[in-house]
Amino acid sequence: MAVLILSGVLVLALGGCVCVVWAARGGPRWVRAVAAATLAAGELVRRSGRTGQSQSQNQLGDSDG
Repeated sequence: MAVLILSGVLVLALGGCVCVVWAARGGPRWVRAVAAATLAAGELVRRSGRTGQSQSQNQLGDSDG
């Protein structure tokens, strides 16, 4: 079951990447919408990762001082 879910997530991610490239080359409106959603999701993931890193760096910096 987990393999099926992960396979679905992988297919969605690859499809989003294809839409980003296609939209950059002037694809149809629906491709640009999917590309915008993919880029927004990527930005959310990146920001959530930075939040965790900045908190751990702050904790490490406090222990050094």
